[in-house]
Amino acid sequence: MQILRTTYLSLGSNQGNKFENLQLAVDNIGEIVGLVQKISCVYKTASWGFESDNFYNICIKVSTSLNPENLLLKLQNIENLLGRNKKSKSTYEARPIDIDILFFEDEIIFSKDLIVPHKEMLKRKFVMIPLAEIAPNFIHPIEHKRISVCANACVDDTAIEKTDLKLEKPVSISEKYNYIAIEGNIGAGKTTLSKMISEQFNAKVILERFADNPFLPKYYKDMERYAFPLEMSFLADRYQQLSDDLGQFDLFKNFIVSDYYIFKSLIFAQVSLAKEEYLLYRRMFDIMYKEISKPDLYIYLYQNTPRLLENIKKRGRDYEQNIAAEYLDKIHNGYVGFIKTQESLNSLIIDVSDKDFVNNPEDYKEIIDAIKKA
Repeated sequence: MQILRTTYLSLGSNQGNKFENLQLAVDNIGEIVGLVQKISCVYKTASWGFESDNFYNICIKVSTSLNPENLLLKLQNIENLLGRNKKSKSTYEARPIDIDILFFEDEIIFSKDLIVPHKEMLKRKFVMIPLAEIAPNFIHPIEHKRISVCANACVDDTAIEKTDLKLEKPVSISEKYNYIAIEGNIGAGKTTLSKMISEQFNAKVILERFADNPFLPKYYKDMERYAFPLEMSFLADRYQQLSDDLGQFDLFKNFIVSDYYIFKSLIFAQVSLAKEEYLLYRRMFDIMYKEISKPDLYIYLYQNTPRLLENIKKRGRDYEQNIAAEYLDKIHNGYVGFIKTQESLNSLIIDVSDKDFVNNPEDYKEIIDAIKKA
């Protein structure tokens, strides 16, 4: 289980489009660092310690699973991404973005690369005023005083002006969805993606218990004989698992992500069962389906059939090695038909045939961006 901790950051910009720089920095922090919980108003201040254009300054509150050292590295990467170069001299200078760690929980850190609480913050009105706006009652771990008190005691006489500009808080997946179901054909990567999302966003993950089904190896050897007991056992197990796990709220998790949805049972049953068996199966399914919570977002991962066969071969499950391309095509067509008929279901189809979201961070980021925009 990830442990989320609170950090307060100060952001400033006085080069280029300063407001846009701040928004881009906040967006990147929300994507790379953690959940942005609060953003102060934008304050216009004179440059501090050197002569230059006015700054736009803000403070933000972030919930993160990163440790202080990795947090610092991520923030430095964001600064570099937005065009900040390393200081060429020891004095202060203009920059498109500047991000400082003010607090990390109530920890006191003295290391070569990081000092927390920030050693200069109490002297800087452009830090203390926006910080007091979003965290007036936070206790400074060294001064043992509330931030509002520290802000009032700040002797900095630099001019500071509260603007009408408002930055947008990045919408996290955990804020947008309570339950995401990820589906796909055999070997599409749905379990892997579910685990990755669970890890990054502190979600409760529900994984299908297919490995415990004694009919599965038998089915791939004799599909006609074992299709009905296999599909009935899967239906019963999926219904029980989803009913139990979706009905149990976890205080320590942000949302739920599963690597299957109950309708998967009907899709596979359509392909594998004879007509009479399917009609009986459908009666049982309809009764159970009414009782299952529907996902806020239903994701279908599309992989082309050659790539599916390649993935199946790589993962090396003996009972899957003889799966035919025609069978995978039927499963895919079943999913397409299901999605077309479920108009009330918020569905998202993502083509991952040419993506390697496990080893390529950019591919994974594209998927996360698509989920956020769905």
